Amino acid sequence: MSDSSLKNLIRQKAKDIGFSKIGFAEARQLSKHANHLRKWLSNGHHGTMGWMESNFEKRIDPRKVYPDAKTIIVVAINYFVNQHNIGDSGAAKISRYAWGDDYHSVLKERLRVLLNYIKSIDGKVEGKIYIDTGPVMEKAWAQISGIGWIGKHTNIITREYGSWVFLGVILLNKEIESDLSFTDHCGSCTKCIEACPTDAIITPYMLDSRLCISYLTIEHKDEIDSRLEGKFENWIYGCDICQDVCPWNKKFSKNTEIKEFHLRENVLNKNLNEFQSISFDEFNALFRGSPIKRIKHKKFIGNIRLIMKGKENDNKPL
Repeated sequence: MSDSSLKNLIRQKAKDIGFSKIGFAEARQLSKHANHLRKWLSNGHHGTMGWMESNFEKRIDPRKVYPDAKTIIVVAINYFVNQHNIGDSGAAKISRYAWGDDYHSVLKERLRVLLNYIKSIDGKVEGKIYIDTGPVMEKAWAQISGIGWIGKHTNIITREYGSWVFLGVILLNKEIESDLSFTDHCGSCTKCIEACPTDAIITPYMLDSRLCISYLTIEHKDEIDSRLEGKFENWIYGCDICQDVCPWNKKFSKNTEIKEFHLRENVLNKNLNEFQSISFDEFNALFRGSPIKRIKHKKFIGNIRLIMKGKENDNKPL
């Protein structure tokens, strides 16, 4: 079978499984993206995410993750749900990606199906799957493989779905012709930079995690800088502000067909006070199978208390 025939079969299978986009790239050492990562790390923009600093050489060269890698297959899957966080001032806001089931398990199962399908065509094929869980720069490879481009807010943007996509990769031990990389289409737009309440996008394409609401409400385990109190705008888990204002999202977002990403009951219908009062057991029951559960009850309640404290300080007389 020719490489082009195999590639077409893989594309069709990916579509049948439910992936929104698929791209192919040669497994090689990164250059431009490696320099960007090096600068980001040297400036401390990764905050307390020490694992981003470790295995740097592996991050910039997938062949050091999987020595037999010859091709990187990148998939994107649309997760957009056309619903809004409740608009009243006491409503708790949760990032759209966490409204449904944990994307890691959803993508992993589909990637396994895709890899097994490729193996069924060519018995010599082997591969490794990664979904935001190993030293693989998914966003860099998504741009190189033609999925989309890395926006000024540092998320991948696609022409078809905006930035509302999850990414996954397969490192494959077989050479398949690469796709063309995607060019930048942000132009002169700076809406994401201007909208960020904590000024986390310090320059276009450079995010300081230490100021990012998403990082602070999910990854950050230490005490949050008091200067950021009152700036969280009720985001208790993650933040979508930079994506919500993106013109590509306003124009091209469309509802996902993946039922696992559909809105879970009772995720968006609680205000801050109601969420603050849920017990350890209630938290685990409500967010079973959700990415929210991984921050644990203590961090979840701590996020809410920080927001409530910021509101109290805002309401104090001068």
